Amino acid sequence: MYRYSLTFFLTMFLIGTDTFLISPLLPTLSAMYGTPTSISGWLVSAYAIGYVLAAFISGPISDGRDRKQVMLWGLAFFACSTALCGFAFSFRLMLAFRFLAGVSASFVTPQVWATIPVIVDKIRIIKVMGYATAGLSVSQLVGIPIGSYLAVVSWRIPFYAIAAAAVMLMPVIALVLPVNRTKQSDARRPSFIRTYVQILSNKKALARLSAYFVFQTGSFAATTFISTWFTGSFGLDLSSVGTAMIAIGAGNLLGSLFGSRIVSAFGLGHTFLSELTALVILYAMAPFAKGFWMAETLLTVIYLVNGFIFPLFMTTLQSSVSQARSTISSLSNAAMYLGQTLAGIIGGPLIDRYTGYTGIGCFAALMIALSTGLYARTGVFAKAATPA
Repeated sequence: MYRYSLTFFLTMFLIGTDTFLISPLLPTLSAMYGTPTSISGWLVSAYAIGYVLAAFISGPISDGRDRKQVMLWGLAFFACSTALCGFAFSFRLMLAFRFLAGVSASFVTPQVWATIPVIVDKIRIIKVMGYATAGLSVSQLVGIPIGSYLAVVSWRIPFYAIAAAAVMLMPVIALVLPVNRTKQSDARRPSFIRTYVQILSNKKALARLSAYFVFQTGSFAATTFISTWFTGSFGLDLSSVGTAMIAIGAGNLLGSLFGSRIVSAFGLGHTFLSELTALVILYAMAPFAKGFWMAETLLTVIYLVNGFIFPLFMTTLQSSVSQARSTISSLSNAAMYLGQTLAGIIGGPLIDRYTGYTGIGCFAALMIALSTGLYARTGVFAKAATPA
Protein backbone atom coordinates (compact mmCIF):
# COMPACT_ATOMS: atom_id res chain seq x y z
CA MET A 1 0.00 0.00 0.00
CA TYR A 2 2.81 2.42 0.88
CA ARG A 3 4.43 2.22 -2.55
CA TYR A 4 1.07 3.11 -4.10
CA SER A 5 0.59 5.97 -1.63
CA LEU A 6 4.02 7.43 -2.40
CA THR A 7 3.52 7.13 -6.16
CA PHE A 8 0.14 8.87 -6.03
CA PHE A 9 1.54 11.51 -3.67
CA LEU A 10 4.38 12.30 -6.08
CA THR A 11 2.04 12.40 -9.09
CA MET A 12 -0.37 14.84 -7.47
CA PHE A 13 2.51 16.90 -6.09
CA LEU A 14 4.07 17.23 -9.54
CA ILE A 15 0.87 18.24 -11.33
CA GLY A 16 -0.16 20.54 -8.50
CA THR A 17 3.24 22.25 -8.40
CA ASP A 18 3.04 22.98 -12.12
CA THR A 19 -0.38 24.56 -11.57
CA PHE A 20 0.95 27.03 -8.98
CA LEU A 21 4.43 27.40 -10.49
CA ILE A 22 3.62 30.18 -12.92
CA SER A 23 2.09 32.62 -10.41
CA PRO A 24 5.41 34.15 -9.24
CA LEU A 25 6.60 34.32 -12.85
CA LEU A 26 3.74 36.53 -14.06
CA PRO A 27 5.46 39.90 -13.43
CA THR A 28 8.63 38.72 -15.21
CA LEU A 29 6.73 37.22 -18.16
CA SER A 30 4.47 40.26 -18.42
CA ALA A 31 7.48 42.56 -18.66
CA MET A 32 9.33 40.28 -21.08
CA TYR A 33 6.39 39.89 -23.45
CA GLY A 34 5.31 43.52 -23.09
CA THR A 35 1.77 42.61 -21.98
CA PRO A 36 -0.35 44.33 -19.31
CA THR A 37 -0.59 42.59 -15.95
CA SER A 38 -4.32 42.06 -16.44
CA ILE A 39 -3.69 40.11 -19.64
CA SER A 40 -0.82 38.09 -18.18
CA GLY A 41 -3.34 36.38 -15.90
CA TRP A 42 -4.50 34.44 -18.95
CA LEU A 43 -1.35 32.33 -18.60
CA VAL A 44 -2.98 30.83 -15.51
CA SER A 45 -6.41 30.60 -17.13
CA ALA A 46 -5.05 28.92 -20.28
CA TYR A 47 -3.97 25.91 -18.20
CA ALA A 48 -7.38 25.65 -16.52
CA ILE A 49 -9.25 26.02 -19.81
CA GLY A 50 -7.14 23.31 -21.43
CA TYR A 51 -7.80 21.00 -18.50
CA VAL A 52 -11.56 21.57 -18.45
CA LEU A 53 -12.03 21.13 -22.21
CA ALA A 54 -9.88 17.99 -22.35
CA ALA A 55 -11.57 16.52 -19.28
CA PHE A 56 -14.69 15.79 -21.30
CA ILE A 57 -12.77 13.45 -23.61
CA SER A 58 -9.94 12.19 -21.38
CA GLY A 59 -12.33 10.30 -19.11
CA PRO A 60 -14.03 8.14 -21.75
CA ILE A 61 -10.68 7.49 -23.46
CA SER A 62 -9.19 6.32 -20.16
CA ASP A 63 -12.15 4.12 -19.24
CA GLY A 64 -11.57 2.09 -22.39
CA ARG A 65 -7.86 1.49 -21.81
CA ASP A 66 -5.21 0.55 -19.28
CA ARG A 67 -5.19 3.51 -16.92
CA LYS A 68 -1.51 3.09 -16.15
CA GLN A 69 -0.63 3.48 -19.82
CA VAL A 70 -2.91 6.52 -20.10
CA MET A 71 -1.12 8.06 -17.12
CA LEU A 72 2.29 7.39 -18.66
CA TRP A 73 1.35 8.87 -22.03
CA GLY A 74 -0.22 11.84 -20.27
CA LEU A 75 2.97 12.44 -18.28
CA ALA A 76 5.08 12.19 -21.44
CA PHE A 77 3.04 14.89 -23.19
CA PHE A 78 2.94 16.90 -19.97
CA ALA A 79 6.75 16.86 -19.82
CA CYS A 80 7.00 17.96 -23.46
CA SER A 81 4.47 20.78 -23.22
CA THR A 82 5.94 22.07 -19.96
CA ALA A 83 9.49 21.98 -21.35
CA LEU A 84 8.29 23.90 -24.42
CA CYS A 85 7.13 26.71 -22.10
CA GLY A 86 10.81 27.35 -21.44
CA PHE A 87 11.31 28.04 -25.16
CA ALA A 88 8.27 30.30 -25.61
CA PHE A 89 9.56 33.53 -27.17
CA SER A 90 6.12 35.15 -27.44
CA PHE A 91 3.04 35.53 -25.27
CA ARG A 92 0.88 33.59 -27.72
CA LEU A 93 3.27 30.66 -27.74
CA MET A 94 3.33 30.59 -23.94
CA LEU A 95 -0.48 30.62 -23.91
CA ALA A 96 -0.53 27.69 -26.32
CA PHE A 97 1.99 25.65 -24.34
CA ARG A 98 0.22 26.30 -21.02
CA PHE A 99 -3.03 25.24 -22.67
CA LEU A 100 -1.36 22.00 -23.84
CA ALA A 101 0.04 21.41 -20.35
CA GLY A 102 -3.50 21.62 -18.99
CA VAL A 103 -4.75 19.22 -21.65
CA SER A 104 -2.06 16.64 -20.86
CA ALA A 105 -2.58 17.00 -17.08
CA SER A 106 -6.24 16.10 -17.58
CA PHE A 107 -5.10 12.64 -18.68
CA VAL A 108 -2.97 12.15 -15.53
CA THR A 109 -4.71 13.19 -12.32
CA PRO A 110 -8.10 11.51 -12.99
CA GLN A 111 -6.26 8.18 -13.26
CA VAL A 112 -5.09 8.61 -9.66
CA TRP A 113 -8.63 8.86 -8.26
CA ALA A 114 -9.93 6.17 -10.62
CA THR A 115 -7.12 3.71 -9.88
CA ILE A 116 -7.11 3.85 -6.08
CA PRO A 117 -10.50 2.14 -5.52
CA VAL A 118 -9.48 -0.63 -7.94
CA ILE A 119 -6.01 -1.60 -6.71
CA VAL A 120 -6.25 -0.73 -2.99
CA ASP A 121 -8.02 -2.79 -0.32
CA LYS A 122 -11.44 -1.39 0.49
CA ILE A 123 -10.58 -0.51 4.09
CA ARG A 124 -7.56 1.53 2.96
CA ILE A 125 -9.16 3.50 0.10
CA ILE A 126 -9.75 6.69 2.08
CA LYS A 127 -6.26 6.53 3.62
CA VAL A 128 -4.56 6.30 0.21
CA MET A 129 -6.88 9.01 -1.13
CA GLY A 130 -5.60 11.12 1.74
CA TYR A 131 -1.97 10.59 0.73
CA ALA A 132 -2.78 11.63 -2.84
CA THR A 133 -4.57 14.70 -1.51
CA ALA A 134 -1.53 15.45 0.65
CA GLY A 135 0.57 15.66 -2.52
CA LEU A 136 -1.78 18.33 -3.81
CA SER A 137 -1.68 20.13 -0.46
CA VAL A 138 2.12 20.17 -0.36
CA SER A 139 2.21 21.53 -3.92
CA GLN A 140 0.04 24.45 -2.80
CA LEU A 141 2.47 25.13 0.03
CA VAL A 142 5.68 25.00 -2.00
CA GLY A 143 4.60 25.64 -5.60
CA ILE A 144 5.01 29.41 -5.43
CA PRO A 145 8.29 29.29 -3.43
CA ILE A 146 9.74 26.70 -5.83
CA GLY A 147 8.88 28.88 -8.81
CA SER A 148 10.39 31.92 -7.12
CA TYR A 149 13.65 30.24 -6.11
CA LEU A 150 14.28 28.54 -9.45
CA ALA A 151 13.40 31.70 -11.38
CA VAL A 152 16.26 33.53 -9.64
CA VAL A 153 18.57 31.80 -12.11
CA SER A 154 16.23 32.09 -15.09
CA TRP A 155 12.48 32.15 -15.69
CA ARG A 156 12.97 29.10 -17.93
CA ILE A 157 14.42 26.87 -15.19
CA PRO A 158 11.12 26.15 -13.35
CA PHE A 159 9.58 24.73 -16.53
CA TYR A 160 12.62 22.58 -17.29
CA ALA A 161 12.68 21.32 -13.69
CA ILE A 162 9.04 20.24 -13.75
CA ALA A 163 9.49 18.56 -17.13
CA ALA A 164 12.54 16.66 -15.87
CA ALA A 165 10.66 15.58 -12.74
CA ALA A 166 7.82 14.25 -14.91
CA VAL A 167 10.28 12.17 -16.95
CA MET A 168 11.82 10.75 -13.76
CA LEU A 169 8.38 9.89 -12.37
CA MET A 170 7.42 7.82 -15.41
CA PRO A 171 9.58 4.72 -14.65
CA VAL A 172 8.34 4.82 -11.04
CA ILE A 173 4.74 4.59 -12.22
CA ALA A 174 5.65 1.90 -14.75
CA LEU A 175 7.29 -0.26 -12.09
CA VAL A 176 4.99 0.32 -9.12
CA LEU A 177 1.47 0.42 -10.50
CA PRO A 178 -0.16 -2.76 -11.82
CA VAL A 179 -1.97 -3.03 -15.12
CA ASN A 180 -5.35 -1.41 -14.54
CA ARG A 181 -7.45 -2.48 -17.47
CA THR A 182 -11.19 -1.89 -17.15
CA LYS A 183 -13.77 -4.53 -17.98
CA GLN A 184 -14.89 -2.55 -20.99
CA SER A 185 -11.44 -2.65 -22.55
CA ASP A 186 -11.52 -6.42 -22.70
CA ALA A 187 -14.43 -6.18 -25.10
CA ARG A 188 -15.24 -3.47 -27.58
CA ARG A 189 -14.17 -0.09 -26.29
CA PRO A 190 -17.16 2.09 -25.43
CA SER A 191 -17.95 5.21 -27.43
CA PHE A 192 -18.05 8.65 -25.89
CA ILE A 193 -21.82 8.64 -26.23
CA ARG A 194 -22.20 5.32 -24.44
CA THR A 195 -19.89 6.41 -21.63
CA TYR A 196 -21.73 9.66 -21.07
CA VAL A 197 -25.08 7.88 -21.25
CA GLN A 198 -23.86 5.78 -18.31
CA ILE A 199 -23.00 8.92 -16.35
CA LEU A 200 -26.05 10.99 -17.33
CA SER A 201 -28.41 8.13 -16.49
CA ASN A 202 -26.81 7.73 -13.06
CA LYS A 203 -28.81 10.13 -10.88
CA LYS A 204 -26.61 9.55 -7.85
CA ALA A 205 -23.42 10.39 -9.77
CA LEU A 206 -24.96 13.55 -11.26
CA ALA A 207 -26.26 14.69 -7.89
CA ARG A 208 -22.86 14.22 -6.26
CA LEU A 209 -21.11 16.04 -9.10
CA SER A 210 -23.54 18.94 -8.70
CA ALA A 211 -22.99 19.01 -4.94
CA TYR A 212 -19.22 18.95 -5.46
CA PHE A 213 -19.42 21.84 -7.93
CA VAL A 214 -21.47 23.92 -5.48
CA PHE A 215 -19.02 23.16 -2.68
CA GLN A 216 -15.98 24.13 -4.76
CA THR A 217 -17.62 27.39 -5.86
CA GLY A 218 -18.02 28.45 -2.23
CA SER A 219 -14.65 27.09 -1.15
CA PHE A 220 -12.68 28.75 -3.95
CA ALA A 221 -14.43 32.08 -3.34
CA ALA A 222 -13.22 31.91 0.25
CA THR A 223 -9.69 30.83 -0.71
CA THR A 224 -9.17 33.28 -3.57
CA PHE A 225 -9.74 36.39 -1.49
CA ILE A 226 -7.88 35.51 1.72
CA SER A 227 -4.90 37.63 0.65
CA THR A 228 -7.17 40.55 -0.18
CA TRP A 229 -8.81 40.26 3.25
CA PHE A 230 -5.52 40.06 5.12
CA THR A 231 -4.09 43.02 3.23
CA GLY A 232 -7.15 45.26 3.41
CA SER A 233 -8.34 44.51 6.94
CA PHE A 234 -5.13 43.70 8.80
CA GLY A 235 -2.53 45.67 6.84
CA LEU A 236 -0.27 42.71 5.99
CA ASP A 237 2.35 43.14 3.29
CA LEU A 238 3.00 40.57 0.55
CA SER A 239 5.67 38.61 2.43
CA SER A 240 3.54 38.47 5.59
CA VAL A 241 0.58 37.17 3.60
CA GLY A 242 2.81 34.47 2.12
CA THR A 243 3.95 33.39 5.59
CA ALA A 244 0.36 33.34 6.82
CA MET A 245 -0.72 31.19 3.87
CA ILE A 246 2.02 28.64 4.57
CA ALA A 247 0.68 28.16 8.09
CA ILE A 248 -2.89 27.83 6.79
CA GLY A 249 -1.80 25.38 4.11
CA ALA A 250 -0.04 23.26 6.72
CA GLY A 251 -3.46 22.69 8.29
CA ASN A 252 -4.70 21.34 4.96
CA LEU A 253 -1.74 18.97 4.75
CA LEU A 254 -2.31 17.58 8.24
CA GLY A 255 -5.97 17.03 7.47
CA SER A 256 -5.13 15.12 4.30
CA LEU A 257 -2.73 12.81 6.14
CA PHE A 258 -4.84 11.99 9.18
CA GLY A 259 -8.46 12.33 8.02
CA SER A 260 -8.81 8.58 7.39
CA ARG A 261 -8.48 7.92 11.13
CA ILE A 262 -11.63 9.93 11.79
CA VAL A 263 -13.51 7.92 9.17
CA SER A 264 -12.27 4.68 10.74
CA ALA A 265 -13.54 5.81 14.13
CA PHE A 266 -16.92 7.30 13.20
CA GLY A 267 -17.79 5.99 9.73
CA LEU A 268 -17.85 7.74 6.38
CA GLY A 269 -21.42 9.05 6.47
CA HIS A 270 -21.29 10.58 9.96
CA THR A 271 -17.81 12.01 9.37
CA PHE A 272 -18.77 13.56 6.02
CA LEU A 273 -21.86 15.27 7.44
CA SER A 274 -20.02 16.52 10.54
CA GLU A 275 -17.17 18.01 8.52
CA LEU A 276 -19.46 19.77 6.06
CA THR A 277 -21.48 21.19 8.96
CA ALA A 278 -18.27 22.34 10.66
CA LEU A 279 -17.22 24.21 7.51
CA VAL A 280 -20.57 26.00 7.30
CA ILE A 281 -20.20 27.18 10.91
CA LEU A 282 -16.53 28.14 10.55
CA TYR A 283 -17.07 30.19 7.38
CA ALA A 284 -20.03 31.93 8.98
CA MET A 285 -17.79 32.82 11.95
CA ALA A 286 -14.83 34.05 9.88
CA PRO A 287 -16.17 37.58 9.11
CA PHE A 288 -16.47 38.24 12.84
CA ALA A 289 -12.78 37.54 13.55
CA LYS A 290 -11.37 40.28 15.76
CA GLY A 291 -7.80 40.73 14.65
CA PHE A 292 -5.35 38.85 12.47
CA TRP A 293 -4.56 35.98 14.82
CA MET A 294 -8.19 35.01 15.26
CA ALA A 295 -8.66 35.08 11.49
CA GLU A 296 -5.49 33.04 10.97
CA THR A 297 -6.60 30.46 13.53
CA LEU A 298 -10.07 30.12 12.03
CA LEU A 299 -8.71 29.70 8.50
CA THR A 300 -6.14 27.14 9.65
CA VAL A 301 -8.95 25.09 11.20
CA ILE A 302 -11.00 25.51 8.02
CA TYR A 303 -8.13 24.23 5.91
CA LEU A 304 -7.61 21.36 8.34
CA VAL A 305 -11.23 20.30 7.84
CA ASN A 306 -10.86 20.78 4.09
CA GLY A 307 -7.94 18.34 4.24
CA PHE A 308 -10.11 15.87 6.14
CA ILE A 309 -12.97 16.12 3.67
CA PHE A 310 -11.37 16.12 0.21
CA PRO A 311 -10.66 12.35 0.12
CA LEU A 312 -14.33 11.81 1.02
CA PHE A 313 -15.42 13.77 -2.04
CA MET A 314 -13.33 11.55 -4.29
CA THR A 315 -14.36 8.36 -2.49
CA THR A 316 -18.09 9.07 -2.71
CA LEU A 317 -17.84 10.09 -6.37
CA GLN A 318 -15.95 6.91 -7.24
CA SER A 319 -18.45 4.79 -5.31
CA SER A 320 -21.30 6.12 -7.46
CA VAL A 321 -19.94 4.45 -10.61
CA SER A 322 -18.11 1.24 -11.42
CA GLN A 323 -17.47 1.23 -15.19
CA ALA A 324 -16.62 4.89 -15.78
CA ARG A 325 -14.29 5.81 -12.93
CA SER A 326 -11.91 7.87 -15.04
CA THR A 327 -14.79 9.80 -16.60
CA ILE A 328 -16.30 10.69 -13.22
CA SER A 329 -12.82 11.75 -12.03
CA SER A 330 -12.34 13.95 -15.08
CA LEU A 331 -15.76 15.50 -14.66
CA SER A 332 -15.10 16.17 -10.97
CA ASN A 333 -11.91 18.03 -11.88
CA ALA A 334 -13.79 19.97 -14.55
CA ALA A 335 -16.41 20.85 -11.92
CA MET A 336 -13.65 22.06 -9.62
CA TYR A 337 -12.11 24.36 -12.25
CA LEU A 338 -15.55 25.67 -13.27
CA GLY A 339 -16.29 26.34 -9.62
CA GLN A 340 -13.01 28.23 -9.36
CA THR A 341 -13.92 30.36 -12.38
CA LEU A 342 -17.40 31.15 -11.04
CA ALA A 343 -15.96 31.92 -7.60
CA GLY A 344 -13.70 34.59 -9.08
CA ILE A 345 -16.60 36.19 -10.93
CA ILE A 346 -18.90 36.27 -7.90
CA GLY A 347 -16.28 36.87 -5.22
CA GLY A 348 -14.86 40.07 -6.70
CA PRO A 349 -18.02 42.16 -6.24
CA LEU A 350 -18.60 40.59 -2.79
CA ILE A 351 -15.17 41.58 -1.47
CA ASP A 352 -15.62 45.10 -2.89
CA ARG A 353 -19.15 45.72 -1.68
CA TYR A 354 -19.07 44.26 1.83
CA THR A 355 -16.70 45.07 4.67
CA GLY A 356 -13.76 42.72 5.18
CA TYR A 357 -14.67 39.07 4.73
CA THR A 358 -18.41 39.47 5.38
CA GLY A 359 -19.71 38.87 1.87
CA ILE A 360 -17.19 36.12 1.08
CA GLY A 361 -17.65 34.24 4.37
CA CYS A 362 -21.45 34.30 4.14
CA PHE A 363 -21.37 33.22 0.49
CA ALA A 364 -19.04 30.30 1.28
CA ALA A 365 -21.20 29.20 4.22
CA LEU A 366 -24.35 29.39 2.08
CA MET A 367 -22.85 27.40 -0.81
CA ILE A 368 -21.48 24.68 1.47
CA ALA A 369 -24.83 24.44 3.26
CA LEU A 370 -26.51 24.03 -0.13
CA SER A 371 -23.92 21.39 -1.06
CA THR A 372 -24.65 19.54 2.18
CA GLY A 373 -28.35 19.44 1.31
CA LEU A 374 -27.60 18.09 -2.16
CA TYR A 375 -25.33 15.40 -0.74
CA ALA A 376 -27.98 14.42 1.80
CA ARG A 377 -30.41 13.65 -1.02
CA THR A 378 -27.99 11.05 -2.41
CA GLY A 379 -27.96 9.06 0.84
CA VAL A 380 -24.24 9.54 1.39
CA PHE A 381 -24.70 10.42 5.08
CA ALA A 382 -26.46 7.15 5.90
CA LYS A 383 -24.74 5.02 8.53
CA ALA A 384 -24.21 2.25 6.01
CA ALA A 385 -22.41 4.52 3.58
CA THR A 386 -19.00 3.03 2.84
CA PRO A 387 -16.49 3.50 0.06
CA ALA A 388 -16.89 1.18 -2.89
